Amino acid sequence: MTATITFPAPTSVQIPAFSVAGISVRTRNSEEMNPAIARLGGLWNRFFSQSWERQLPSRGDDGRIFGVYSAYESNEHGAFDVTAGVAVAEPHLAQAVPGAHRVDIEAGDYLVFTGEGDMPQMVIDTWMRIWHYFADNPQVQRRFGTDFEAYEGPGKVSIHVGVVL
Repeated sequence: MTATITFPAPTSVQIPAFSVAGISVRTRNSEEMNPAIARLGGLWNRFFSQSWERQLPSRGDDGRIFGVYSAYESNEHGAFDVTAGVAVAEPHLAQAVPGAHRVDIEAGDYLVFTGEGDMPQMVIDTWMRIWHYFADNPQVQRRFGTDFEAYEGPGKVSIHVGVVL
């Protein structure tokens, strides 16, 4: 007899628009599966080693760090941008920091998937759950506008995936 692992169902939330500033890379999921060309690990290493969370002006008050997925070429198989950053209260000031990139989170409906555990595996596992969820629920359509990871603390993430309701 095999054990069945159950995960909490995603919650549906309405998110108002907000902005995140930080540093970005363009990648695709197929590239991230190959350690020789993967870019996300390097993005996050650079974000923390260069203390980007402290360099950005007018940071949002909640102190969370975000990973924002945007500028989708098509769907989960196409290229997209990933920005590691923090919410900014005054988005126009982000351009004052050399190398900073600003992305605007779209207002709308999001499904929220949570993960806990050791980094980075828990984020990878949570995204695997997300892909399985959408494969098993074809009636739920992703928007492919902006999606984001909100890091709630060490080893805890909430991944917000934009959907069309």
